[in-house]
Amino acid sequence: MKRTSSRLAVLGAALAGLLTPLLAAPAQAAAPVYVALGDSYASGTGTRSYIGDGTTCQRSTRAYPSLIAAARGYALNFRACSGARIADVTATQLSALTSATTYVTISVGGNDAGFADVLTTCALPGWMSNCTGAINTAQSYISSTLPTQLAGLYADIRGRAPAAKVVVVGYPRVFMGEDCNAFTWFSPTEQARLNQTADLLNSMTAAAAAASGFSFADPTVAFTGHAVCDDPEYLNGLSSPVTESYHPNTLGHSAGYTPVVSSVVGPALAVTGRVRAASDASAADQAALQRQYAAADRRIEPERFVRPDLTSPEARRAARRAGIDLDRFLARSRGR
Repeated sequence: MKRTSSRLAVLGAALAGLLTPLLAAPAQAAAPVYVALGDSYASGTGTRSYIGDGTTCQRSTRAYPSLIAAARGYALNFRACSGARIADVTATQLSALTSATTYVTISVGGNDAGFADVLTTCALPGWMSNCTGAINTAQSYISSTLPTQLAGLYADIRGRAPAAKVVVVGYPRVFMGEDCNAFTWFSPTEQARLNQTADLLNSMTAAAAAASGFSFADPTVAFTGHAVCDDPEYLNGLSSPVTESYHPNTLGHSAGYTPVVSSVVGPALAVTGRVRAASDASAADQAALQRQYAAADRRIEPERFVRPDLTSPEARRAARRAGIDLDRFLARSRGR
């Protein structure tokens, strides 16, 4: 009996020695869940490199959501999609949110205000377009209709992700008084009014975010001195392919957006080579994750800037009405 008890005691001590380190070791913490919502300024349109997820969303590992997730070790669900409006975010993106979501970023409203159409109109010569009218229409929409739509969207986000830190991300000014691109005709006055429209959009978006208890990340200062035609520029001008036009490029996301957005939820991030490599390495996994939503994402209609065409019959009719010698006008434009 004593011998059996002794053996049991030895066995118990051995088991205790094996289990104690396991019981004392802390459980591995799950990575914070980060859901990136919104439009082309969040998806990465303009960076020229996109994941192969079977959609036209143009999600890029060079965009700020992917860079922030790579730098901080977040588990990213990259739902932002080129062309998305508020209704698209509600219909196709909010299902990614849960009570376990830790961080949310959202950039939306520009497409609802028709900003791509406004840029397309204002890029034409003044004798062929009504830039003033297009801007007035956009500003009226931003002031009168957008706030209510944003309030409803933000309430849906909070309801689905009650514990998440939500950051609403604004839009930069596109111009700094210079248009160096051939075959676009943004006047200094038009550029100033387009920038005012971006400021108005940010102001209304920031107010709606504050009313919902969300934070606002304003990129205006970070992009100042880096607009279209600046050196270096963080925003593409007229580009080839044209879908890249008037969107943040890789510098715009790494040096513009990433420090601004990341600083709202922690220290501002500097994008290093290691961060870029880690972000690029996530492409296959992120593409696989997004393919499950591809059918819904393909219903989103991309908003695209349209390259000015002064060779069309419409252009020739407008030139005749304005007393413009179109061939001479085009020749001068080629030489500017």
